[in-house]
Amino acid sequence: MHTTATPLYRVATSNDIPGIQIVRHLVKENTLSNPALVTDADCSHYLNKRGRGWVCTINNRVVGFAIADLADHNIWALFIDPVYENQGIGKELHRLMLDWYFDQTTTTVWLGTAPGTRAEKFYTLQGWLNMGLQPNGELRFELPYAKWKAIHPE
Repeated sequence: MHTTATPLYRVATSNDIPGIQIVRHLVKENTLSNPALVTDADCSHYLNKRGRGWVCTINNRVVGFAIADLADHNIWALFIDPVYENQGIGKELHRLMLDWYFDQTTTTVWLGTAPGTRAEKFYTLQGWLNMGLQPNGELRFELPYAKWKAIHPE
């Protein structure tokens, strides 16, 4: 563990976007080919109009975030600062995000990630169904409402 401070989890606000952008650019897998492709305006749109996001902070610094998109029924982002990986932060952000998502809708949620990554392994361990390689080169994962509720009953 890199800190003795307790991780705090909360709903993300527009004020968190600078920290979200820092974490997004620190990741070692599923990196952006062009960092300018995901703008602050994009983040704001997903946080405030299309869905909701959560952050994990340690010592008032964003170290992880997750954003669900209700409009397209997908997970737009789930990223952890590499320094804070393997501490359960991603798993807790994932739980918070999907509990909220499935409180809003029973529509199957999906996401895409690069094959052969730790993200692929993470989503498989969380119960997501691998739907195979897509034309864009990413794996598509889906998680039906009934499967989430079976794994995480209220």
